[in-house]
Amino acid sequence: MSRHILIVDDDPKIAQLIEIYLANEGYTISKASDGLMALELMERETVELVILDIMMPGMDGLSVCIKIRENRTTPILMISAKDGDMDKITGLMTGADDYMIKPFNPLELVARVKSLLRRAYFHAAPAQSQQDHLIRIQSLQIDKLTHTVLFDGRPIKLTPIEFSILYLLASHPGRVFSSEDIFEMIWKEKYYESNNSVSVHMSRLREKLIKEMDGEKLIHTVWGVGYKIEA
Repeated sequence: MSRHILIVDDDPKIAQLIEIYLANEGYTISKASDGLMALELMERETVELVILDIMMPGMDGLSVCIKIRENRTTPILMISAKDGDMDKITGLMTGADDYMIKPFNPLELVARVKSLLRRAYFHAAPAQSQQDHLIRIQSLQIDKLTHTVLFDGRPIKLTPIEFSILYLLASHPGRVFSSEDIFEMIWKEKYYESNNSVSVHMSRLREKLIKEMDGEKLIHTVWGVGYKIEA
C-alpha cells in the first residue's frame, strides 16, 4: 500500500526535490506551499506523514505542528535552515517526531521517512494469544498492535516516538535505559553526545502521562543513569 505524504514548504525547488525522491520510492505525494493550505488538505485527505518546513510566510511550521497535534498523531518530520540546539528543541517540543537541518541529503531524508512510517504503522505478526500484545500497568493499558494507550479506559494520545519509548520501558519493568540505549533502540541510529532528542521526547511523554493519569508518575529518572518504569 502506498503511503500518502504531505510536503509543506514555500520553496518550490525544495518541495519538488523531496517529491522526486519520495515518488521514486512509491509514495503518494501532496504538496502545500503554506500552513493553512496544509491544514485544509489534511481535513480533506488521509495523510500518513507530514514533512514540514518551519520558516514559511503567514502560519509558520511550528504553528502548523501545534494545530496538527491538537487531534492527530500523524508523524511529522520538521525541516529548517535553523541549526541551533534550541531551534531543534523547540521543534520537537511542539510535537515533531524528527528534525532535519537544511541543506540535507535527500537520501537521508528518505531513510528518516521510512523509519517514521515503520514506527507509526508497524503491525506485528499475530500474537500467540489475544493478550500477548498487551501490557498492563495497574489502570494503564498499552496495545502494541493498535498503537493505543488507555488509562482507566480513556485514550492517551501519543506520537509514534512517544509510544515507542513508553512501550520499550514498559516491556522491561525495573530496567534502567540510558538516553543512548533509548536512542539507538528507537531511532536505530548511532547516538552522539550532544543529541537531545531523547530528553525532549521524554519530557513531552512524561508530561502527557502525568496529566492523563491524574498526577501519577509512571516513568522515573535514575539520575546520571537513565529512565525506568518501576517493576
